[in-house]
Amino acid sequence: MEGRARRVAITGYGVVAPCGIGKQAFWNGLLGPGITSGRSVEVADWDPTPYFANPKEARRADRFEQFALAAASEAFEQSGRPSADPGRFGVIFATGVGGLRSTEEQIGVLLQKGERRVSPFLVPMMMPNAAGAAISMRYGLQGPNETICTACAASTHAIGAAARLIAWGIVDACVTGGSESAGCDIGLAAFGNMTALSTSGNSRPFSPERDGFVLGEGAAVFVLEEWDAAVARGATIVGEVLGAASNADAHHITAPAPGGTGAIACMRTAMDTAHLSPSDIGQINAHGTSTPLNDAAEAAAITSVFGAGAVPVTSTKGVTGHALGAAGALEAAAVLLSMEHRLIPPTAGTTVLDEGMDIDVVLGSPRPWEPAPTMSNSLGFGGHNGTIILGPAS
Repeated sequence: MEGRARRVAITGYGVVAPCGIGKQAFWNGLLGPGITSGRSVEVADWDPTPYFANPKEARRADRFEQFALAAASEAFEQSGRPSADPGRFGVIFATGVGGLRSTEEQIGVLLQKGERRVSPFLVPMMMPNAAGAAISMRYGLQGPNETICTACAASTHAIGAAARLIAWGIVDACVTGGSESAGCDIGLAAFGNMTALSTSGNSRPFSPERDGFVLGEGAAVFVLEEWDAAVARGATIVGEVLGAASNADAHHITAPAPGGTGAIACMRTAMDTAHLSPSDIGQINAHGTSTPLNDAAEAAAITSVFGAGAVPVTSTKGVTGHALGAAGALEAAAVLLSMEHRLIPPTAGTTVLDEGMDIDVVLGSPRPWEPAPTMSNSLGFGGHNGTIILGPAS
């Protein structure tokens, strides 16, 4: 990262997703069949109680907070406790909408039973910073505790911001990632009525048949720490944050800038911060939402930056759906697993590319590769662009 004196190690991560709870189950899911029906995919038979002291505590946390604490538990189990002083151990977390399910439920209580029956716990359940706050309290982390809410780019922005705090010496360790669970009635109605959701119930990134995204949910949480400190305590380093960038299209509230001009600048800036060139990038995990405008703009942007067919591209949303503010975190986890297993997962649901897309999308089956710096893109409503570059441990 530009001007940095310190490397940023990833020493642990955890995942909760519709295709698998826990990162190895998540990986198996990424290699499985894609979404074939429905406007949304959810974590089936979710039981939050193992991650809380008692059932009452679990009920006082919105589903997006429950996911975050479950993923954090797996991340810390792998990482162990970094040696950082609590005051220099931060949490930079992300969500797109926060506790939407709790908000919808309590509005129903208000309308049916009156004001006095609304839960006094609604505010801490619905507030977007609830997940990050819960992680900091669970693990006694007293450094910067901030929540980023930049729509579908949020958790990619959070990972980049957390890495910068370590690289610049502001903190020595940081928990980061994102969580989301917005597939309740109001969420589905809102995204459906703006014609963002697939009408066929399929997620088919970059396909000529794509007709919108399938709403997903889940969380991925990462433990980042200063590289030398991780080595000194004997931690197993599973990856490195090499670079990150954030910018804005300043074009339209939902549509990407024509030709992907904002994404082009964001990808180039991320490579600049990592001191890498396009030829150094071994894989791109695309935002790839399965919406007509986004996929076309991102494909054009990738071709502009890298050249036609120059780097393997995948979108994991064909399996996970679009988890909004958690999407970038889930995709960062997919990148680390791709490095571990030396395979690039295919773009599920897609069999052929749309006409004019000159990108090398991995289709059909996983592709063997030699792990190398990997770019992950996130492009959010509001014109938010985010790119991170992760590298294998070395």
